[in-house]
Amino acid sequence: MPLASRRDGPVHVFAHLRRPVVAFGMLAAGVFFSGQFALFTYVRPFLETVTQVDASTLSLILLVIGLAGFVGTMFIGTVLKHAFYMTLIAIPSLMAAIALALIAFGHQTAAVSVLLALWGLVATAAPVGWWSWITRTFPHHAEAGGGLMVAVVQLSIALGSTVGGVLFDTLGYRSTLEASATLLLLAAGLAFMTARAETAQAT
Repeated sequence: MPLASRRDGPVHVFAHLRRPVVAFGMLAAGVFFSGQFALFTYVRPFLETVTQVDASTLSLILLVIGLAGFVGTMFIGTVLKHAFYMTLIAIPSLMAAIALALIAFGHQTAAVSVLLALWGLVATAAPVGWWSWITRTFPHHAEAGGGLMVAVVQLSIALGSTVGGVLFDTLGYRSTLEASATLLLLAAGLAFMTARAETAQAT
């Protein structure tokens, strides 16, 4: 068996979690994706029942989110080069503020459109940041780090969307947005801890 395969086997993949920078980073990414999809999965019912937009306006807003996301992915690389961890902290913080603002302005179509455009701008760019973190944190084990990240992200999306849906159906849209904001703020704090762990590892 090749040496690389032995190093990156299942046991050794999870062994990377012993490093604080990896443990905090994976947790930060997982909580981020849970918070993101707790809200984003239910954008359409939010727009239909709270903002009460018609079908054409709904399609336009979703298009704007997609276009904003495309712009975000074009420029996120440059931003990450200048302020890597600051960007990973700022994105969930801004998204949490957007989630709370949607509660306050959810009945105003124009305000909601702007807020969701900002959401698309930063939320779509965020995965680029976390995949860049993989290459930064696993310079010699990118395959192991990438596999671990995929597992974390998939589980987190499933958990986030499930929790968001249960809250939306049982307690209403406010609870879904508040839960999303809480998770995103927690993700920002964990990204900060990841940055500190990387600094400590380097010293």
